[in-house]
Amino acid sequence: MKQLFAALCLAVLSVASATASDTRDPSSHFFHESFGDFSEELELARDEGKSGVVIFFEMDDCPFCHWMKQHVLNQREVQDYFREHFQVYVVDVDGGIEVVDFDGRRMSQQDFAFREHRVRATPVTIFFDLEGNAVHRFTGRTADADEFLLMGHFVKEGIYKEMRFARYKREQQE
Repeated sequence: MKQLFAALCLAVLSVASATASDTRDPSSHFFHESFGDFSEELELARDEGKSGVVIFFEMDDCPFCHWMKQHVLNQREVQDYFREHFQVYVVDVDGGIEVVDFDGRRMSQQDFAFREHRVRATPVTIFFDLEGNAVHRFTGRTADADEFLLMGHFVKEGIYKEMRFARYKREQQE
């Protein structure tokens, strides 16, 4: 009986260890460090041959934002894909820190979120092309990491020019 219990504990620990190795802190592995100048961040995306810029608008007390960080943005596969193809930043919708938008205008994070991008609920993930144009917007949490990866592919491949994400997702599931 003790051997069975020990074997069971070892199995649980190995599964937990394998799962933990597939996740990393989104603060350091998903989001790029930003100095708050999105016009420069856009230039960096161009220089590095990225497909665009992704901004994740969040709020401290948002349970859906926390869920995204704990179940999607911490996944190694998500982090690697997005960092390879996009410059990825986070903006606090309540933030008073000054940022510079894609056109060089200075404003608070809050104004950047509410006035410039009409963020009224969180999280909101907005994908911008290399000209600073919003090309895809997703409000709320995704169902899982696969849906978030599918969204990244949808934008990277330019499929957003042909159809809406809901249709693309439906076609991928058929």
